Amino acid sequence: MNRKIRVGIIFGGKSTEHEVSIQSARNIIEALDKRKYETVLIEIDKQGRWYPNKYFEASFNENNDRPIQVNSCDEQIAVIPGNTTNQLLGVSTLLSLGKIDVAFPVLHGLNGEDGSIQGLLILANIPFVGASILGSAVGMDKDVMKRLLRDAGIPIANFMVFDGYSINETNFNTVQEYLGMPVFIKPANLGSSVGVSKVNTEKEFNQALQLAFKYDTKIIIEENINGREIECSVLGNEIATASLPGEILPHHDFYSYDAKYINENGATLKIPAELAMDVIAQIQDYAVKTFKVLCCEGMARVDFFLRDNKEILVNEINTIPGFTKISMYPKLWEFSGISYSDLIDRLIQLALERFEKEQKLETSILP
Repeated sequence: MNRKIRVGIIFGGKSTEHEVSIQSARNIIEALDKRKYETVLIEIDKQGRWYPNKYFEASFNENNDRPIQVNSCDEQIAVIPGNTTNQLLGVSTLLSLGKIDVAFPVLHGLNGEDGSIQGLLILANIPFVGASILGSAVGMDKDVMKRLLRDAGIPIANFMVFDGYSINETNFNTVQEYLGMPVFIKPANLGSSVGVSKVNTEKEFNQALQLAFKYDTKIIIEENINGREIECSVLGNEIATASLPGEILPHHDFYSYDAKYINENGATLKIPAELAMDVIAQIQDYAVKTFKVLCCEGMARVDFFLRDNKEILVNEINTIPGFTKISMYPKLWEFSGISYSDLIDRLIQLALERFEKEQKLETSILP
């Protein structure tokens, strides 16, 4: 009988999206084919410490946005770069915790979706699911992402970018003149609508700047698009395919953190979106092009605005999309013919295929 593939599920993280990561990890663990895979749970706490996790409990309750409980042991672990048999080591005991055949980072936001964990796994010679360093980094930074898409001729909304120094060079009137009102103000390197504000007045503008700068040193201000919110999932490496698109119908002013992950009644997910066939084809084409332009691999969810049911604008890409029970990425693939369990299997196989190809590259010019 073939040995089971050991999958290291890395979750939690030093991020504002820590709780969402735990919820996503739980669903991935439940979906893994236990006949084929053995799970190795690795929890990263909010201080950045790594723990082997053995007892996993996670649930959201609408009356409490922080009901996450994860029970881990006291022993911290370290990853040993270059070691192919004993990659994981207990910090205090120095006992080997074995190896993992492939890692599945389920780390939303900073230090998990921005290339940080991907770089560590490459140094440790561990295959991993999802985009590599470059795709992760540019997908996370909304400023760089939008500039690359714009230069590639992919339609996007108008935007402005400021850091702690350049923000003194502008004001509410300048932004209003260029982008109109309302606008959205966001941290440039964050996800899940954390730190995002919709602004109509100068007072709201100043408050939104303070909020966004709490989470990042660079912010992005985007024009408001009056249109439908459409999402499309992408799967693959060199050859990527797009799912049927779905539509987000928020029950509030915009698709907030609460609506995405906590309150199942915060938004309606319409799958598939009711769109003309030519619009569906164009959205799928832009989704794959966005995936390629941003150097992504494995998986991503591409978010769009559809104005007047004909003008398509790419909003952003998410290289580690949510895997909660109300997340669009797995739901879109399920409707497109790939079950949750088969989707996880495909993602792992894509990671192993990429790793095998990369291992064949020369690393020395000497004979």
